[in-house]
Amino acid sequence: MCIRDSLFWLVFAALMWTLWTIRNKMVIERIFLRRASDSMFKLLAFLQQWHPLSRQRDRGQLDDMITSLVETARRNFPPFFPPPPPFFGNPEIPSPGLPGSQVGRNPLPDPDKLQEHFRQWGIRKDRPVVVYDEGRGLFAGRAWWTLRWAGLENVRILDGGLANWRHLGYTTLTGPGNFAVGATAEVNPGQMPVATIDDVRNHDGLLIDTRTRNRFAGRRENLDLKAGHIPGAVNVPERLFHNDGLRTWKSAGEIREVLFDAGLTPDNVQGAIIYSGSGNHSALALAAMEDAGFTGLRHYVGGWSQWSANPHNPVERGDCLTVNG
Repeated sequence: MCIRDSLFWLVFAALMWTLWTIRNKMVIERIFLRRASDSMFKLLAFLQQWHPLSRQRDRGQLDDMITSLVETARRNFPPFFPPPPPFFGNPEIPSPGLPGSQVGRNPLPDPDKLQEHFRQWGIRKDRPVVVYDEGRGLFAGRAWWTLRWAGLENVRILDGGLANWRHLGYTTLTGPGNFAVGATAEVNPGQMPVATIDDVRNHDGLLIDTRTRNRFAGRRENLDLKAGHIPGAVNVPERLFHNDGLRTWKSAGEIREVLFDAGLTPDNVQGAIIYSGSGNHSALALAAMEDAGFTGLRHYVGGWSQWSANPHNPVERGDCLTVNG
């Protein structure tokens, strides 16, 4: 494999780092490699992490080298380097915008930083993306919404997440995961409807709060500066869309019944604004509602964390379980 002199030291450092970490495991922690594939994982992990720091002109050749190493690993260690599946699971969908009182706890991501993650993950527009987390679904829901907002169309959530996957007896692997190369997707922000805090202030239509009953009513608040909800909101807790236990999705018909009970219909949610504490519960609720045929809502990502941080914003307390009160 011929590489530039400027890349030689990167590859050399990757090899030395791999050997050094293996040595430390053996000498200090008394942990010995059980598989040769473990060393390949470490080598590839080093190269993957340093890829963004390499010079732009070298990245194409570095991509080719990583691809070649991955293919070699798949030929020699097929149980531990399977072909890349038609999904990617990564709970670390970033929210690079700094949290604060002006934007809330989990603001929209910076498109340039998100583009770098697209490259690292190897996201392609011609392949579906499946996201998951440990099982509760909040990170997966936010990932689903963020990727859709960034312009990806075919994004799905693994029902029940990793907990349900394990419960069903499916195979899991150790290591850093499949090494992604050859990303083609470009971030195109703004592809999901959003609402700003000014939009909420001027909104006279349907407003949906997806937090728990106690947080909505103001009986409990452990995260944000005030307890209560935005005046005029109706409370439809996101957790009502899930089954107990492993938190798998309820059926589309059951989700529709929850929404109908709250006075929501596919027609009256058009242009409605939905929010939660900082956009996570509401993102997951949007995924469930879309599955049930309820679309056209705007996402107030700043949510209660942004609204409650402004002392001039009005606050209501008490329950409101249906559109009609």
